[in-house]
Amino acid sequence: MNLDKKSLTAFADKQRTAFENTLREFVEIPSVSADPARNGDIRRCAELAMKTIREFGGEPQLIETPGHPIVHGRFGKGNGKTVTIYNHLDVQPASKETEPWESEPFTFTKKGDRYYGRGTTDDKGPALSALWGLRAAREAGVDLNINVLWEFEEEIGSHNFEAAIRDNKTKLATDHVIVSDTIWVSRDRPACPAGLRGLQGFTLTLEVGETDQHSGVTGGAARNPIGELMKLVSEMYDAQTGKVKIKGFYDDVVPPTKKELDDFRNSGFTVKGFKKDHLFKSIRTNDALEVMKRIWAMPTFEVHGLVGGYTGPGIKTIIPPRAEVKISCRLVRKQDPKKIVKLVKAFAKERNADVKVEIENSMYPYLAPTTGPLADAVKDAMKFAFGREPVFVREGGSIGAVNSIEKVLDCPVMFLGLSLPEHGYHAPNENFDWRQASGGMVAFAKYFSNVAG
Repeated sequence: MNLDKKSLTAFADKQRTAFENTLREFVEIPSVSADPARNGDIRRCAELAMKTIREFGGEPQLIETPGHPIVHGRFGKGNGKTVTIYNHLDVQPASKETEPWESEPFTFTKKGDRYYGRGTTDDKGPALSALWGLRAAREAGVDLNINVLWEFEEEIGSHNFEAAIRDNKTKLATDHVIVSDTIWVSRDRPACPAGLRGLQGFTLTLEVGETDQHSGVTGGAARNPIGELMKLVSEMYDAQTGKVKIKGFYDDVVPPTKKELDDFRNSGFTVKGFKKDHLFKSIRTNDALEVMKRIWAMPTFEVHGLVGGYTGPGIKTIIPPRAEVKISCRLVRKQDPKKIVKLVKAFAKERNADVKVEIENSMYPYLAPTTGPLADAVKDAMKFAFGREPVFVREGGSIGAVNSIEKVLDCPVMFLGLSLPEHGYHAPNENFDWRQASGGMVAFAKYFSNVAG
């Protein structure tokens, strides 16, 4: 097979049914890493991953961890360059009973060129697109060792990933890693991240009693843990503007450069599209550049849930004994999660010493190269496949494994993402589509050819 656009497009079209059948197999295994009841499904998904690698001519290896396993697949036995594709095959929880899914989340549903189901775009569809790109490159005789590294704990913070790859560093040695788990700005303009935001999560808990108490009998004297936590959170940040009020929080933030801002402006981003893709009725600002800076280049403080008291129909006039609030901060380059932990804990202790601060998921931000041969290989491959050269933006989310890969395997990590905003990462009716899947096969095949050359 040749590596021209016509031949690769024909390859993708010929493989469409096989791709859809394989994606169906993966999607219909509910590999929810956050749910211990799904541990058996995680194992089944890992076994399917091993089977798929064998069918593609690779040599799979199951790497056990204290949590969920990692699957590594080796393709090629040459002495030349090696590139590794990283993806994750665990998924977020989903339920049609509690969320507005139009189809069963763990039943693969095809509607025209779209594929619905949990994991279709995050991240099983892009992982399989890259795998088919690997197959195309091998059939075309590209002289390159290409491996895959598939994780099953990304959605819960990749807690065991770094230790596992350190223990298997020699087996996993590679010249660089390419990741397909990122999102474009819009369907009309390919985009590659110039970095990822980090993450630091917290649970704030306040317990002032043992049981619910009558608000008429005890109200006025009793402490209300929900109210006190709401007060503390409102002192930590301004909910209307999003500005964090904890002293020192912004000290290490590096603002985007003029070149980065120019790329932001040329990315095809629109406020109208952003609101439509994410089903927002209103957002904090309608200035497009300001929105892009907020979601890509600035840190955040978000409240994810408040637990406590009565939430059933009507009002139950009690004062609860306990409440907790779950929060997290997205962090940008140069910000250290450990420093943020110290700032938040010190602030909480000063304002309400009875509040217990528990530390949750933690990930460092990552800065990707945007110049040099690897960046050029990505840009050329995406233009070849999708007709337009990508812009370098920043990814608002986090991928915990990326920093571990850079540190432990001592290699650069690049991004060739395929998902779109309307695909619904972590949302009901998550989907992927054939245009992105087939284009991804072509782009990855071209990328491997570029790197080999």
